[in-house]
Amino acid sequence: MVAAGQTKVDRTGCPHCAGQRLQRWGHASGLPRYRCGDCRRSFNALTGTPLARLRKKERWAAQTEALMTGESLVKAADRCGVAVTTAFRWRHRFLAAPALDKPNRLNGIVEADETFILESFKGRRSDLPRPARKRGGKATKRGLSAEQIPVLVARDRTGLTTDAVLPKLDRASVTAALGGVVTPDNQLCCDGGKAIVSFARKAKIPCSILPSPGGPRPEAPNLHINNVNGYHGRLKEWLRPFHGVATKYLDRYLGWRRTVEALGADVKRQHWLRSAIGIGACQ
Repeated sequence: MVAAGQTKVDRTGCPHCAGQRLQRWGHASGLPRYRCGDCRRSFNALTGTPLARLRKKERWAAQTEALMTGESLVKAADRCGVAVTTAFRWRHRFLAAPALDKPNRLNGIVEADETFILESFKGRRSDLPRPARKRGGKATKRGLSAEQIPVLVARDRTGLTTDAVLPKLDRASVTAALGGVVTPDNQLCCDGGKAIVSFARKAKIPCSILPSPGGPRPEAPNLHINNVNGYHGRLKEWLRPFHGVATKYLDRYLGWRRTVEALGADVKRQHWLRSAIGIGACQ
C-alpha cells in the first residue's frame, strides 16, 4: 500500500490543488503524510481516493485476492475475516475507481456491439416493480424486452476496451458512451445495429457493417467483430457465478471485468491496490 501510494503521490501531487511542492510530514495510520507547499494542507496517499478512511489495512491484501479470483461475498468475507456487510462495502469501495477507468481513445480498427443483461433489483427489499426472482432467475418474456439492459462494448485490436450501461439503445446513448473515444480516425466495425450505425454516420466515422454473426467477408478478412463478441462471451460467463448483478451496480462489475482483462494473467495484489486508488490499468 505504501508503494502504490507513493506512486500516486508522484503522479498526481497534492489531491487538494495538484501542487507538486511536497514535503514529508510524518506518519499516521501506517502511511506517510505529506504537506503541500502551495496550499499548505496535509494529506496521505489515500486522501481523495475511494479507500480514504477505510480501516483494517492489514486485510486489504486478502480483499485484492478476492477480486483477482472473482469470489462471492461470503467467500470474500471468510478470506478477509470480516462480516459479509463489510465485505460488500469493501468490494464497492475497491471497484469505485476501476468503474471510471476507461481509455480516452481507441486506436485503429474498433469493433462495437451491444449485449443485453437481465435487469436485477438484487438487494432491494421493498417496492419491487415485479415479483422477486431467486438466484438471478429468467426473464418472463423471450427475446429482447424492457427486462433486458443494453450494454455497449467497443474494443480495438490492441485490447483497449470501453463499455457503458445504456439507459436506452439509441443514437444519443451511444454518442454519450463513444463520443470522442471513437473518432473519424478509426475504422468502426459493427453488425448493423441502428443506434451504432446512426452514431457513426452522424460523427462521420468510417463504418463497416458485417453480416450476421459478424464474421469477415472474403474481400476484407481483417474487418469483423469476433473480438468484441468474444469479450461478450467472457463477460457473461464471468458474471454467471454471481447469480445476477444488481443493475444499479452493473457499471462497477463492468469496470471489474475491464480491469481483469487489462491486468492479464500475471496480475499481483499490488496491481489491484493501484487500480483501487485510481492508478488506472485501462488507460
